[in-house]
Amino acid sequence: MSVVLSDIVAALGGELLGDASVHIAAIAPLESAGSSDISFLSNPRYRSQLGSTQAGCVIVAPALRDEVAARRAAIITPDPYLYFARLTQWWAVRTRPALPAGVHPSAVVEEGAQIDPTARVEAQAFVGAGAVVEAGAVVGAQSCVGRGARVGAHSRLAARVVLGERCTLGRRCIVHGGAVIGADGFGFAPNQGRWEKIEQLGAVRIGDDVEIGANTCIDRGALGDTVIEDGVKLDNLIQVAHNVHIGAHTAIAGCVGIAGSTRIGRHCTIGGSANIIGHIEIVDQVHVSACTFVSRSIRQPGHYSGSFPFDDNASWEKNAATLRQLHALRERLKALEKKIT
Repeated sequence: MSVVLSDIVAALGGELLGDASVHIAAIAPLESAGSSDISFLSNPRYRSQLGSTQAGCVIVAPALRDEVAARRAAIITPDPYLYFARLTQWWAVRTRPALPAGVHPSAVVEEGAQIDPTARVEAQAFVGAGAVVEAGAVVGAQSCVGRGARVGAHSRLAARVVLGERCTLGRRCIVHGGAVIGADGFGFAPNQGRWEKIEQLGAVRIGDDVEIGANTCIDRGALGDTVIEDGVKLDNLIQVAHNVHIGAHTAIAGCVGIAGSTRIGRHCTIGGSANIIGHIEIVDQVHVSACTFVSRSIRQPGHYSGSFPFDDNASWEKNAATLRQLHALRERLKALEKKIT
């Protein structure tokens, strides 16, 4: 594919400096871009590459206007990273082949399932009775849409995705391969040294514009539903336990574990490998660093970090309580040292 730079600006905006007739064949990083590539600079640590890049066009912020003025072409925009994101979307629409609608002959569609004529059900997929696959949706090869489940319009299940019985997926969602939505939550009652299963009677409700990474698992609720609101982005290998509620536009990085009945607010971010215990609440606009262990509710917006080595529980609780007072103890010790000296 090759496009004229003026077509990109016409579609996405920005202020074009230089030659509008430059042909662009690919999007590339600054360090490896060639004369027919377009690149961008958003992270200041890569600014040194701006002077040496061979890119035919660079996307930069207004502060760098003078620095790129002598280049063959540049696009000035307030947020180069956002411009880059929209450029990738525009590019993908033009380079990815459109797949035909219809149900593959090897797919199994039970009686009573509703599949829109514009939807696509790929090889060896299963769509259960009472399930609905809406307009423009894709059910990938070997995926399973359980009985009574719903795939929203223009959503896409990649290969080997499970959308369990009665679970619902909103519009324009993307679910990557191996994800399981609607497995039973981890619920068991102790009974004389054995475990008695608690049937998980709820479902999973997922809003619009949600993306779910590969091999992520979202368990169905025990009684009510597990809820993922609009615009949530989940990375790979995340565990969302039963009856968790995640607010709109929250983003969670890989290998995070969220225990049951926790509520996470809107516009939060949670770094990779963080762990969140169950039955707590995290308010809106909370940002949790990678590998942080969240052991209690967070009721004020802000940025939170930290972990603590495990120990026998009694010792751990005593040490944790002491650790919270560490700064005050330090100040008291400094005051005592001054008196002594």
